[in-house]
Amino acid sequence: MLYHIREAQRAVLKPLSSWADSVSQLYANPYSPLSYSPFANRVSASLELLHRLGKEYEKPEFNITETTVDGQVVSVVERIELALPFCRLIKFERLLPASLSAHAKVPSVLMFAPLSGHHATLLRDTVRAMLPDHNVYVTDWIDARMVPLSEGPFHLDDYVAYAIRFIRHLGPTVHLVSVCQPTVPVLAAVSVMAAMKDPHLPLSMTMMGGPIDTRRSPTEVNALAQRRNFTWFERNLIYRVPGRYPGAGRQVYPGFLQHAGFVAMNPDRHLNSHWDFYLDLVRGDMEDAEAHRRFYDEYNAVLDLPAEYYLDTIKTVFQNHALPLGQWDVRFDDRVFRVDPALIRNVGLFTIEGELDDISGSGQTQAAHDLCTGITKSWQKHLTVEGAGHYGIFSGRRWRERIYPEVRSFITSHEQRARKRAVRAD
Repeated sequence: MLYHIREAQRAVLKPLSSWADSVSQLYANPYSPLSYSPFANRVSASLELLHRLGKEYEKPEFNITETTVDGQVVSVVERIELALPFCRLIKFERLLPASLSAHAKVPSVLMFAPLSGHHATLLRDTVRAMLPDHNVYVTDWIDARMVPLSEGPFHLDDYVAYAIRFIRHLGPTVHLVSVCQPTVPVLAAVSVMAAMKDPHLPLSMTMMGGPIDTRRSPTEVNALAQRRNFTWFERNLIYRVPGRYPGAGRQVYPGFLQHAGFVAMNPDRHLNSHWDFYLDLVRGDMEDAEAHRRFYDEYNAVLDLPAEYYLDTIKTVFQNHALPLGQWDVRFDDRVFRVDPALIRNVGLFTIEGELDDISGSGQTQAAHDLCTGITKSWQKHLTVEGAGHYGIFSGRRWRERIYPEVRSFITSHEQRARKRAVRAD
């Protein structure tokens, strides 16, 4: 019922938001007489703020149309590599001219975007930084309300199966990068592949800010999962998609509830940010105002999660700690595999954490090293980034200047190792 109430609220707010946007332009456009009336800038700023608080935020675009390779600007196009019911695998294809053909043989990176509320475009800065030196593929998860019921449910086991399928598709020379939530199913996928002696194991895994073991330095997110029992999550956070969407009737954890949770974690920060946005508009500081728009266009765009996947994650990752305790069984290809990261061999492991991460606490990602005992120590690396929060480890200045060079170096070292091994095999 809550989802239907939310849809009714949207129906009411949409015309009000549109009206506020239109009138705001009348008080801001220099060709409008209203823009010269007293307090026009304050009226325009107030109406734009009202518009942004009430508007619907659609899925943003990556808007990555070019990159720079060896000092030369190169066009980039998005291409769908694989299309599955709940996810599209996107390749950011660099259209290299003949003079840069040698750069086509760079490492391939499969980037697993979080399926935890925001769209894959949250990794825009991550992709942009990696494109000059890599062939980049990204998992673009589909809003569950847009997936028809006929496609069936989507469990955490299905995420693991999708990960295995994507890794196999790109072959044994791919490097994995998982950001936040996917670190768990990606580690499970590689563990299952190792148990099967799959020849398509990746060359390396880079895991950033993920909940491998949430018993370490538990955050408020982790504490909530412990305070509430499993039934509470089922009864209070799961709703059916209304009839206006292709996924009508599907049980989901709605995006608007997730967004409310995001805001509730730091309400003062968001309140101050909106007040600063209003003041920037009044002062005519359009650069800072545009930065605010870009951030919240991304932050406020959320998707619904399949209920089965969300509840599996709550129970397996945050309540039972099944991965670090060695008690997680995954069904794949009609077989059941016990997830055992100790079986992984010949795969590099790099874990990255932010010192100030309030979502995945200190040590939660680093715990992967204690589980992957089969990986030689010289192939393992860990980085704790001073002053970085959760989002700072994959976007922003620290990511571009401090973290990405380390990731690039790590991937390069394992790429070279694999090429030397291939030469010796020949």
